[in-house]
Amino acid sequence: MDYRDIAVIGGDRRTLHMASALLRDGCRVICYGTLEFPAGEKDAFRQTPPPREAASLKEALTSAGCVVCGIPMEKEGYLCCRERIPVSELQRNLRKKQKLFGGLISEELRHHCEEREIECHDFLKDEPLTLFNAVATAEGAILEALSHKERLLHQSSCLVLGYGRCGSLIAEKLRGLCALVSVTDRSETKLALAAAKGFSVFPLASLAENVSRFEYLFNTIPACYLGAACLPEVRRDSLIIDVASGRTGVDYDVAKELSLTALFCPGLPGKYAAGSCGERLAKFVLQTIN
Repeated sequence: MDYRDIAVIGGDRRTLHMASALLRDGCRVICYGTLEFPAGEKDAFRQTPPPREAASLKEALTSAGCVVCGIPMEKEGYLCCRERIPVSELQRNLRKKQKLFGGLISEELRHHCEEREIECHDFLKDEPLTLFNAVATAEGAILEALSHKERLLHQSSCLVLGYGRCGSLIAEKLRGLCALVSVTDRSETKLALAAAKGFSVFPLASLAENVSRFEYLFNTIPACYLGAACLPEVRRDSLIIDVASGRTGVDYDVAKELSLTALFCPGLPGKYAAGSCGERLAKFVLQTIN
């Protein structure tokens, strides 16, 4: 089995750029259910012919040593793919000794692969790759803020909810734009770290009494702290950018009732930095198979 025979299944624009990078490295790539490049981006394959398109999932997987899916790999039991393909169909067509790559691989699929001696590699369990993805998310969050509010970030009052990988990067990049940045988190250790970096901080428990001070709110916490108890205190001219997974960071029904602008922003790396992220994903795949 040659692991440089790669099947790319579904995904977003990152996956397309990844396929291009793998082709440039000499891999043999076949795609199924991937998106098409928008007009004007065909030059992504400028140094290579475009990858071959399979007529079916089975055809794509038949000769592949590696199977590469998107981030996330699946949603509600279906592959994140141009076609509506159950994950169970992928399971049936995978073969012993193949290598499977994807983002947020479920424990059920991982267990299935272990039983059939198929290696699983989750993009989001690799720390360097996760940090790279967080950088792209942070830059995308700032672009969303600039796109949806006709105000400068310079000298604006910004609150970052959560000081993990993504929250800390958002805070640093906002400071680089001369915004006035505060951080809130449940963890005293993270608040101490943010304070040591020079940010204003306060505990998450006191969010409701502090939130009215801010023009921009960047949420990275996958729990609803911006809910019914807090949202009435948010300024009506504020913009909420929610990058936490699962649409769980904001009570959007309450926000709508209060005429607040709250944007759920998933997949920012694929939206704003697909080329850079796709090349980084290809690098991870190549390092794993070589």
